Amino acid sequence: MGRIAIVTDSTADIPREVVEAQGIYIIPLKILFGQQEFSDGVDITPLEFYRKLRESSALPTTSQPSAGDFCKLYGESIQAAESIISIHLSAELSGTLESAHAARAQLDSPVPIHIVDSRTTSMGLGFMALAAAQMVASGLDAPKIVEQISALIPRMNVLFAVDTLEYLHKGGRIGGAERLLGSILRIKPLLEITDGKVEALDKARTKPRAVARLLDMMEARVSGADTVYAAVMHGDAEQEALAVREEIGKRFPCRELYLCDLCPALGVHTGPGLLGVAFYTEE
Repeated sequence: MGRIAIVTDSTADIPREVVEAQGIYIIPLKILFGQQEFSDGVDITPLEFYRKLRESSALPTTSQPSAGDFCKLYGESIQAAESIISIHLSAELSGTLESAHAARAQLDSPVPIHIVDSRTTSMGLGFMALAAAQMVASGLDAPKIVEQISALIPRMNVLFAVDTLEYLHKGGRIGGAERLLGSILRIKPLLEITDGKVEALDKARTKPRAVARLLDMMEARVSGADTVYAAVMHGDAEQEALAVREEIGKRFPCRELYLCDLCPALGVHTGPGLLGVAFYTEE
């Protein structure tokens, strides 16, 4: 069987060394600070982004990769692949998936390009790309991989606490969390990605309480599982994230446990200080 190329986007938050080891192709979203445009993870790092975000008087914006960007990446992948599996953040949160479909139509490629809406983002998406890469290594064909990745979608959990809902609100990505806006100055909102959208889970009065609540929710969802795949994501809050990762390692039977910077394209909408967990269990 020829090689299957796995493509995802920069919101997957997979650590760079893991991306390189697994041979996953990443297409970056764009970050715009006024007239300055940056490619997510290419010419702006999370550290640089969050510093710039704190210093900026105006909120930056994001834009999806263009169909042309996808055509270029698919063209590079096609040279070494007999099929491509392209897995991306929820269509409810970005037009990235639409660009992928447009590129496939423009290319009219002899190589099959399978496009998957992950219905999530961050390491929820990242875990799907990693699982796909591992399935390629195990010898599964592309249709079977797409089938198994699609079955993983409803099992994926992405929970997170933000310091403020300001960024999600102004960026138009607030979804069902809008009901918490009235208490925006007095709480730490707990949110999740549900069916592709941001939804409210709970609220806490302090960051430590919010994190404790997230871990209790995680425990309830993985109860009885023999194997857990987990990641801790943070928006320029590494020391807090390290403590959360240590706690998860103690409490859960993790086969994989990653520490991940939340990418600039997501940080635009969540702001600095986010702490989140992505996880699923082995069936």
